[in-house]
Amino acid sequence: MSKFFDRKAMNHYTDYHVDEPAELMQFLMTKIAGVSRTRVKELLSQRMVYVDKVITTQYNAPLHKGQIVQVAKNRHKHDLVSRWVKIVYEDAFIVVVEKKEGILTNTMPGARQLNVKSILDEYVKRTNKGFAVHTVHRLDRETSGLLLFAKRRDIQQIFTDNWKDIVSDRRYVAVVQGEMEKDEGTVMSWLTDNKMFVTYSSTVDNGGKRAITNYRTLKRKNGYSLVELKLDTGRKNQIRVHMQDLNHPIVGDFKYGSNEEQHGDHTDPIGRVCLHAFRLQFTHPVTGERLKFETPYPNAFTSLLA
Repeated sequence: MSKFFDRKAMNHYTDYHVDEPAELMQFLMTKIAGVSRTRVKELLSQRMVYVDKVITTQYNAPLHKGQIVQVAKNRHKHDLVSRWVKIVYEDAFIVVVEKKEGILTNTMPGARQLNVKSILDEYVKRTNKGFAVHTVHRLDRETSGLLLFAKRRDIQQIFTDNWKDIVSDRRYVAVVQGEMEKDEGTVMSWLTDNKMFVTYSSTVDNGGKRAITNYRTLKRKNGYSLVELKLDTGRKNQIRVHMQDLNHPIVGDFKYGSNEEQHGDHTDPIGRVCLHAFRLQFTHPVTGERLKFETPYPNAFTSLLA
């Protein structure tokens, strides 16, 4: 049972019993008289729907005979409200969030710097004393997009031990400087950090970590290119370094190749590194369900190529 279900507030929910297999959206529209698809989407996005007492936000979540779907009559007072983090999906085992650029995924133990993990820790502790989340993977401070956290250490360890088997697709979108020469391609190199914690790339094995990035050019205009990137490996600063290797650094990325001397006014037009993790697909480590999450490309990215 999810610890996020409030037993004292059971009278604030309407119960619906599942008699035959169905998807959640279809089920709710059948059971709730006169409800529209828009209203069902609102209920899901506002985290007001439970399946077997677990908050569920996926409209196509599969239901099985014997399950109980509960719809809250009012929004929860303990919902996460943050300018930095938005919860995309949550159940008893994992949390998927979308983070904004400008905030770390986590920090060293004892550090007081604001980070996504500390925000989520505070959120879960409001209803579960001593409870915390556990980092599964990270995004750079300057990168926005989808992040996955585990609610238990053993779940975190399952992801750590079986990452390549569990996670089937991680994709990013970036705006890079200049017009890409190729429509698609692959960059492979070995990445190593220097003493200043700057990652550099080598085309030969120098003892660093092997990194592979696949890219696809979506659009070229106004001195920029919109590029979709799929990772075969997940190394620190991998995409940023590989785009620098291609001589098309990510817009706004001063650390890895973006500079006024070469690119003039195209260096930092929207005041951020133009890199966003828009897709995350994996197999749930407990239920075995295949979960896929996507967020839209940031409007500011596409406006640069309008």
